Amino acid sequence: MNKELLTATIPHSALGERLDIAIVPLFPEYSRSRIQQWIKDGNVVVNGQPWTKPKQPVLGGEEVELVVEINTDLNAIAQDIPLDIVYEDDAVMIINKPVGLVVHPGAGNPDGTLMNALLHHNPKLRDVPRAGIVHRLDKDTSGLMVVAKTIPAQTNLVDQLQRHDVERIYDAVVVGQMKVGGTVDAPIGRSAKDRTKMAIRSFGGKEAVSHYRVLERFREYTRIRVKLETGRTHQIRVHMASLGFPLVGDQTYGKRFKIPKKMIEEFVTFLRGFKRQALHAGALSFTHPVTGKKVKWKVEMPDDLFELIDVLREDVEVYESRMKGDDGFDYDYGVEVAYVTDEDIPE
Repeated sequence: MNKELLTATIPHSALGERLDIAIVPLFPEYSRSRIQQWIKDGNVVVNGQPWTKPKQPVLGGEEVELVVEINTDLNAIAQDIPLDIVYEDDAVMIINKPVGLVVHPGAGNPDGTLMNALLHHNPKLRDVPRAGIVHRLDKDTSGLMVVAKTIPAQTNLVDQLQRHDVERIYDAVVVGQMKVGGTVDAPIGRSAKDRTKMAIRSFGGKEAVSHYRVLERFREYTRIRVKLETGRTHQIRVHMASLGFPLVGDQTYGKRFKIPKKMIEEFVTFLRGFKRQALHAGALSFTHPVTGKKVKWKVEMPDDLFELIDVLREDVEVYESRMKGDDGFDYDYGVEVAYVTDEDIPE
């Protein structure tokens, strides 16, 4: 546990304000929720007396002492695991996480995680909660993640996430022919039937909003792009499954593959062997916590997703050819493409 004593004077203009509201601007590197907890823990002393009620009003002019306590006691060990670092400066790192890499150590994954790799790459991250990890991706989801290298940067990025100011855009392939895009606004919480799963919960769930657009249609499958407004656990997987279009390869929320008629055996074998959810975090954007400038990164999909899309495209071509050869009619069952830009996705 790292401790640091900070002091400040509450301005007279704060007369009548709650203690927590009055002192948050005095210590901008820490979030209001964290300061509220410190108040309740007795870490805030006003004019020599501990104040433990965040709602207690101030008069202005009080001298404040704040004992900052940051729990950085990470049990994770540093391990030399390769990282695909897209960008790095003194405040943040942008990581392109590969499929199969777990983010945090846990039951069944005591090491070999992104956290272990980060501690090896930069031992100073041991002084930042969760080694600077701000958000996570599922083990079998690939793509961009931001890691904060300092506590102030982490606090800033967490606040941006809570305000829905971090833009995250994903590419995915779903089972079924999706006709049009749209928005799913459905709260998500732990499943009442299976606590290892998430589910749409009308009561007890947290707000969850996903915007999606159709990029490409195949036989029985659709390639889509999803923009997250919120970031709940398994959000895209749960939302798409709730529409009846689970992600290809999703072993938790998916269902049996749809094998189009007359699909050649090579393609059938490939589809059945695709054992991870077809989901990739391809774009990430936020306001840099130090410069205040809007920054954005994009990375291409991994090879297995490109191969999946190529197989589905080729299946359409093969089917068209066979249909023409069978009865002489052209069924025009080709791939429909509706490319969109990130700007086309509604805010």
